[in-house]
Amino acid sequence: MAKFPTTSASPSESSEQDRILVEQALAGKEDAFSQLMQKYGKALYHHIYRMVRTKGEVEDLVQESFIKAFSALSSYSSDFAFSTWLYKIATNHTIDYLRKRKLPTFSIDKPIQTKDGNLEYEVPDITYRPDRHVVADQRRQLIQEAIDSLPEKYHRVIVLRHQQEKSYEEIAQELDLPLGTVKAHIFRARKLLYKYLREKRETL
Repeated sequence: MAKFPTTSASPSESSEQDRILVEQALAGKEDAFSQLMQKYGKALYHHIYRMVRTKGEVEDLVQESFIKAFSALSSYSSDFAFSTWLYKIATNHTIDYLRKRKLPTFSIDKPIQTKDGNLEYEVPDITYRPDRHVVADQRRQLIQEAIDSLPEKYHRVIVLRHQQEKSYEEIAQELDLPLGTVKAHIFRARKLLYKYLREKRETL
């Protein structure tokens, strides 16, 4: 896991930095969202680790949460703290993952403490929006388009990992590939997904 720098900015200063970076990302500035990932990557890792105790799985969930956040960035409102919005995306994604995998879960009755206050686990959606189902469908469609655009060798590992939810070891066995090759392909595939989503956003 890469080391992520912490920020010493005050909450209001930090929020203003986030607002500017979101605007820049939506305008097509290539490294703006990467700066948000650098800023919140470590915090998001620890947030998810409280729910899923397997480090490899946590790293995957962090990356997937950032992909979801990037694809939904146009729905973010600066009326809310970006960190809270991001934590909710990550929380919902992790809950879905735990339910699908039927892994040992955690208590959702107890809120988690974040720097922005208590965050409840049972969050039905990111924020209330009358068109939230439409937005969610559009986000899923965009991510599916990104997956479909991948070269075959990357497409198959992403499908097996994130749609069929197989472990790295299961993928390596099914495709008769070294474990290191599988991990490298998945890492490269995620970079291509970010690239596709960024380029797609620039054309919208």
